[in-house]
Amino acid sequence: MRRRYPDVHFAGFKAGEELAAHYAAADVFVFPSLTDTYGLVQLEALACGVPVAAFPVAGPRDVIGGTDVGVMDENLGRAIEQALRIPPDRCRAFALRFSWEACARQMTEALARIPRTPAPVAHEPAETARQTSAPSAKKQPV
Repeated sequence: MRRRYPDVHFAGFKAGEELAAHYAAADVFVFPSLTDTYGLVQLEALACGVPVAAFPVAGPRDVIGGTDVGVMDENLGRAIEQALRIPPDRCRAFALRFSWEACARQMTEALARIPRTPAPVAHEPAETARQTSAPSAKKQPV
């Protein structure tokens, strides 16, 4: 790849604050995958205020489909040009909807909508009940 694209800077593996700084330095995040199932990196870029340009396939559709924080197009060059017009603060605000706090809130709200049923009452087994009850002249059906 370095021989084929000598003018490209290959930054290598990045993590944590260094990764966030690389995202934040970008004007647009280009997501060229046609097969990625979700693309968490899109949310990472958006959290750094960087709009997304991607193909209109699963993954990008799940993250940016129907929003105004990215552009999907069969022509990535065209998607990039349009994504460059998206304000960074809009991207960041969108990404915050996916914070751990927001995910936990969404989960607890979903759980709260589940109808509650009373807990089953524990019954003693019939044999135990016979042994502990007072003797009776009449035999009780079990």
